[in-house]
Amino acid sequence: MAFDEGLAERLREAFAGMTDVGERRMFGGLARMWRGHMCVGIVGETLMVRVGPDAYAAALARPHARAMDFTGRPLRGYVYVAPDGFAEDADLAAWVEAARLYVAGVPLKGS
Repeated sequence: MAFDEGLAERLREAFAGMTDVGERRMFGGLARMWRGHMCVGIVGETLMVRVGPDAYAAALARPHARAMDFTGRPLRGYVYVAPDGFAEDADLAAWVEAARLYVAGVPLKGS
């Protein structure tokens, strides 16, 4: 499955200047890794955001968000966001920040 290259570049810019950032192909798309953990990703034109279980309900209540159901079952703590939900740079930045807040509280991989 192809992914939105323009969104990939926007996400690269959102993580510019940060350390311990990587990129990995997964879910048939592309994931941005931070501190060894999946943070955000792209599946087709859809943004995937790891918000964690505590922020999950609030994230689902935001416009254009829905449960991440890649396997057919919702994965609690992860949401999909349709393109209209991150068309504006400020909206994308808010989603990236939500993911960073969660991943910042997760122990470093390999620690």
